[in-house]
This record gives sequence, structure tokens and C-alpha cells, in this order.
Amino acid sequence: MFDLKPVRLSARSSYVKFSDEIEQQLSAQRHLDKLVAPVALVYGAAETPEFQRQSRDFAAAVTAAAKPVTLSVMEGYNHFEVWEQLANPYSLFGRAVLEQMKLRPM
Repeated sequence: MFDLKPVRLSARSSYVKFSDEIEQQLSAQRHLDKLVAPVALVYGAAETPEFQRQSRDFAAAVTAAAKPVTLSVMEGYNHFEVWEQLANPYSLFGRAVLEQMKLRPM
């Protein structure tokens, strides 16, 4: 989640209590000026439309801030399964991390 406003507007607000200040501090999309490294975003095509939208919007905001960003979509994966692919150098996620480090799969 790159912007916590939707969390505050969802049913989760009944048990996730964010103040305006916490929402501001923890919403990465509101702190693009602090980015100093390239950003590699990966999301699964099996995500909810909201997760997909936030990833696309964050990538667009990073681009608009003139910061380097890549966005990849892993077909057939959700956010739990995408993370499982982090250590796989042949997955989109694994390759994105290796490329960011300027490394190649062994």
C-alpha cells in the first residue's frame, strides 16, 4: 500500500486506527522527494483492482517526480505468491531485484 487513505475509508478502519498524522507519515506516495534509489515495483495480476491501481498510480507518481522506476506484472499471482518469487532469479520479481543491483542470474 502506497497511500493509506483507502485503508482508512475501508472496512479495515474498524480495527486499523490511523490518525491523519500517521496516514501522512506512512504513505510512501506522499514522500517521493525522499527516494534516492531506483524503485522496482512488481504486483500480481490476481490482485484486487485496488492493489493494482495503487501500484500503477505509485509508478506514475514516481515517474512524474523524475525518479527511476520500473513496473512489472506477474500473471496469475497474488501478493502472497509474488513475495514467494523474490528468491527466484528467473521470476519477474527476482529479475527486477537483480537488475536493480546490476547482477545477473547465475
